[in-house]
Amino acid sequence: MGLNQSEDQNRRLVLASRPVGAPGPSNFRLEKTEIPQPSEGQVLMRTVFLSLDPYMRGRMSDAASYAEPVGIGEVMVGGTVNRVVESHLDGFEKDDWVLSYTCGWQDYAISDGTMLINLGKNPAQPSLALGLLGMPGFTAYMGLLDIGAPKEGETLVVAAATGPVGATVGQIGKLKGCRAVGVAGGAEKCRFAVEELGFDACIDHYAEDFAEQLAKACPDGIDIYYENVGGKVLDGVLPLLNTGARIPVCGLISQYNATELPPGPDRLGLLMSQILVKRMKVQGFIIFDDYGHRYDEFYEEMLRWYSEGKIKYREQVVDNLEQAPEAFAGMLEGKNFGKLVVRVGSDS
Repeated sequence: MGLNQSEDQNRRLVLASRPVGAPGPSNFRLEKTEIPQPSEGQVLMRTVFLSLDPYMRGRMSDAASYAEPVGIGEVMVGGTVNRVVESHLDGFEKDDWVLSYTCGWQDYAISDGTMLINLGKNPAQPSLALGLLGMPGFTAYMGLLDIGAPKEGETLVVAAATGPVGATVGQIGKLKGCRAVGVAGGAEKCRFAVEELGFDACIDHYAEDFAEQLAKACPDGIDIYYENVGGKVLDGVLPLLNTGARIPVCGLISQYNATELPPGPDRLGLLMSQILVKRMKVQGFIIFDDYGHRYDEFYEEMLRWYSEGKIKYREQVVDNLEQAPEAFAGMLEGKNFGKLVVRVGSDS
């Protein structure tokens, strides 16, 4: 099958220890076990693509959160696109492509159909189910349209503008008639946001005069700030927010590896006073918990936009399951360019 995937063993990456600060390969352990056998009412799946996403850093911690942490010695969680190897479950046949949220970082897994979506025999680009047509695209769609409520002529600022969520947010904003200003790390990503994705401007958050450049790019202030980074970017955005601004919050990637509060003054008082004075709406959300019942609506609309060429999508593929820990650590540092997926096994 290639990519070190075998028909007689199951590679699995388990959580070996909880990271302090940035995670690294030492926090994971590669194990090889027998391939599980499905019983009645179950399917055996073989992983082809594994999604790497920032939320996984939170699942490595045992701090209280919206989901249970991964236990030490347990397979690391993650969305996957798989092929059905053997089925004893109605609605699934051998060789079907499926989207799973229970398989995680391993070659093979058993499912009883929970959180398992059949993608059919021949999806055009199976890995899209982990990005534009999956959790990141769904997060962008609902966060912007339901919480951000964009109106024509408004200014939308998007952090991590070339990531799978941010890139989609900005493009949807443009479809809704907004001025879209992105924030990204480095000149190459900023050029891509403007020239390929259609953002009106993109500011490099590494620039020493970042706040000044952002203010210049938003002469009419900011009506919607789609928050998935926090830190320095939020500091630059805060003074520019207009009365009635909306802030959907889906992540705070700049803080995921932090072991202490950031240096400098306490910003909480300033933030709270601005929320009051400018009557801003700040709302966090967990996509499938809050909007799972609207997935079909999202899927139909996003697939139409993508098919019509109105939404562009960039993907970065890393080969082999063993490379997942290093790729994951790099993603948290902004080293990826586009939606990051691991090709775990053969497409056939």
